[in-house]
Amino acid sequence: MRYFFYILSFLLCFVSFSQNETLFDEANALYNEGKYAEAIDKYTLVLESGNHSASLYFNLGNANYKLNNIAPSIYYYEKALQLAPNDTDIQNNIAFARNMTIDAIDVVPEAGLSKLLKNTANRFNFDTWAKLSILSVFIAVVLFLIYYFAYSSAKKRLAFIGSLLSLFFVLVTLCFAFHKFNLDKKDRPAIVFAQESKVKSEPNLRSEESFRLHEGTKIQVLDTVGNWKKIKLSDGKTGWIASEDIKMLNNF
Repeated sequence: MRYFFYILSFLLCFVSFSQNETLFDEANALYNEGKYAEAIDKYTLVLESGNHSASLYFNLGNANYKLNNIAPSIYYYEKALQLAPNDTDIQNNIAFARNMTIDAIDVVPEAGLSKLLKNTANRFNFDTWAKLSILSVFIAVVLFLIYYFAYSSAKKRLAFIGSLLSLFFVLVTLCFAFHKFNLDKKDRPAIVFAQESKVKSEPNLRSEESFRLHEGTKIQVLDTVGNWKKIKLSDGKTGWIASEDIKMLNNF
């Protein structure tokens, strides 16, 4: 009976995959015919089935861009970038989409050691840093065994130095792994979907208006109080925005 359920599960997965492939191909055909709204409906059906891929988000971004849907196009391009950060097509298209936004927000540049550590940590994801650390431990152990059993003083010296360097690399990779983990934990980006949103000084409607944001602007979410999100812009400004005016990017 257990094997029957395994086979049934496999068949259901295969059927679901085939259906998604068919829907995706149909959506691409509609896009090529200029039927962008219909293509979006098809792409959305694939997305609702639990399929998440850079190509799917990229095509959703393209279709929304063709319809001048500023916020959705940027949102889906950003989602595609999360899955394929080095894809030049996505980078180029999101640059065009960002040109449609109203808000011109300066970016406060990072400098010094903080920038160096952040850029280095972001070269790999947390899992890669962890794997490098484990590999370094394995190499350190092997070199120590060579040092312990070797008869030649030259081999002992080289193995000892190599094991020390490997242990040092273990510490470095562990530090960057945890730094990457903390960076990812603090990174809570969102896109403004409201055509115009009033950002308040406090999380209530009676507080003063600090500034306004428009659709397509990317923000960082710092905190949540009720139906309000505390946000931060790339220029350092902070404020409170209604939760329904934005859409989080980290939710898959």
